[in-house]
Formats: sequence, structure tokens, C-alpha cells
Amino acid sequence: MDNERERILRRLEAVEGRFEELSIRITLPEVISDAPLFQKLMREHNELTELAAFASDFRKKNQEAEDARAMLADPDLRAMAEEELESLEPEVEKMAQEARIRLLPKDPDDYRNAILEVRAGAGGDEAGLFGAELLRMYTHYAESHGWKVELTEGGLNELGGLKEAVIMIQGKNVFSRLKYESGVHRVQRVPVTESGGRIHTSTATVAVLPEAEEVEVSINPADLRIDTYRASGAGGQHVNRTDSAVRLTHLPTGLVVTSQDQRSQVQNRERAMQVLRARLYELQREQAQSEYSGARKQQIGTGDRSERIRTYNFPQGRVTDHRIGFTIYRIDDVMNGDLDEIIDALTLAEQTELMKEQDA
Repeated sequence: MDNERERILRRLEAVEGRFEELSIRITLPEVISDAPLFQKLMREHNELTELAAFASDFRKKNQEAEDARAMLADPDLRAMAEEELESLEPEVEKMAQEARIRLLPKDPDDYRNAILEVRAGAGGDEAGLFGAELLRMYTHYAESHGWKVELTEGGLNELGGLKEAVIMIQGKNVFSRLKYESGVHRVQRVPVTESGGRIHTSTATVAVLPEAEEVEVSINPADLRIDTYRASGAGGQHVNRTDSAVRLTHLPTGLVVTSQDQRSQVQNRERAMQVLRARLYELQREQAQSEYSGARKQQIGTGDRSERIRTYNFPQGRVTDHRIGFTIYRIDDVMNGDLDEIIDALTLAEQTELMKEQDA
């Protein structure tokens, strides 16, 4: 067995050991009674379940190959051993490559829900229309994965465009899939408002934040200014009838969050607090990443939000992600929420970079 495979086996054995340890700890009364600790350990246990099962399968398959290799020394068994190794070795090698990917460092926020913000950029009305299309694209993508989507802030104007909007997306590993979407999205097409048929370029900015739990981000009530006002725009009966909309201003940072799409002031305040916690948590993440990476190149998905990441060219039916030079010619499918091919390519690119760092 080569050194690389031995190293993988040792790391997988550590995973199995940690999984067994967690399986015991989550049954202890002192852990069960400590809700935050129990949730943390249960989350880690759930995340390791598949990897621990894979580790067991890989160890058994590798042992079968080792046993077959040992039989090569016996003339009576050599032919059978060679036949077994012919099928076993490719399987073990394939599993070893899969293990390398599975063992890559994980973003600790991958499991979280996400708060996705879309803002119109350069391009006037066309930028607002494009922003609204991006919002629909992400809503369709979320729904296709069985995730729950809630509009927290924003709405469409009379042209069907938006200035800014915020949606909460809840489901399994939402942030792990959507975190690559932060940045400037550019559209090239003939706007519906353009009578001369000229192609215009407009932009919209997307920010994807991991949802933070209340225990993770402490907000001092004295640091908040809370304003209430009458909701406006299309909506239910609460709109324009009561002061149900809420604006939170976090005085130390100057962050401002509004929510008006829930039916009551209490609900809007809670939604606004969720968004505020996410933005404060993101500030902590950015600071931690800056301290960790220093001059090191930022990984895919954690770059500057001002970076132009993707172009949607309608005349050519082309969508290009500039970070990895990936292009597909299915723009209608993409705008209808079929993003998996792009996101899979971004995930693979980041995994490749991580493996290079790991091997360096």
C-alpha cells in the first residue's frame, strides 16, 4: 500500500473515531440538558454520518485488496488473486480519490440557511428589471430544491423592476450551494425600454449571507434604533393600514435593515433582526477570513462583492462565469433557476484549488 493511501486511511480512521465519540456524547444527560452544546454536537454527528460510513466501506475494500495482494505469493492462488486485483484496484483508487475530496476542509457555515440580497446596479430601469429576474431565478432554484423562500424586504415597482430585495432561504445546506453567487452580475441585451434595438449592459449586485443563530451574535438593545412606519407597495391587507413595517439601525456599525412584508410589527421586527444578525455575522466572517488569508488569494465564493463574477448575454444565449472561465449556452434554463451546472463547476474548481493547497 502506498504512502498516500496510508495517509487517507489514517485520516478516515480519525473520522470514524470522532463519529463514535460523538455517538456516545450525544446520549449523555449533561450534554442533552445543554441545548446549544447538544445542537452543535448533533450537527457535527449528522455531518459525519455519511463520511464515517464511507470510511468503513473504504477500509474494508482496501483490506480486500491487501488480502488479494498477499495471495500473489502463493502459486496456487496467484491467478485468482490477480483476477481479484484487476477489479479491486480501480475501485480502491476511485474511492481514494473520492476520499481526498470528502476530507477537504469544509466551510463551517455550509449547513446554514441563507439570506440573499439583490440590488439594482448601473443601468437605470433595465438594472431594476434584471435584478427582479435574478430574484425570480434564485426563488425558482430554491423551490426546485425543496427550500422555503420568504421575502423580507423590497418589492417590484410599476415597471416590474426592483431597487433592492432580501429573501430568506431555509433548507438543508442552502449556504453551501448559494455562497458562490455573491458579486456583480452583468446582463447584455436589448432592453424592453429601448426603441432603437441597441444592446445595453446593466448590472445587479447579489450578496449571500449565512443565517446566524441568536446565541452566535449578541446584539445589545441599547445599540439599536427601532423605527416603525406604514408599509407600502403590493401586499396583503396590512399594507398602508397599520405601522407594521420596521426599520432597525445598528448604531455601532451604521447597518440599516427594514422589513415590511410580514403581517405584524412583531413578525417584521423578528425578520429584521434575523437579517441584522446575518450581516453582523458576515462582518465577523470577513474579518476572520482576512486575518487567516492575509495576502493569500481568496477562495472562490468569498471574493469582493464588487467583483464582476458573471455575464448573462441574451443575444448569444450565453452565461459566462468569469472566475473559472465557465460558459454554457442555456440562458433561458439558467434564468428559470437551473443553476446546478454552474454551481457544480464552481464547487469543483474550489475543491481542485483546495487539493492543490493540501498537496503543496
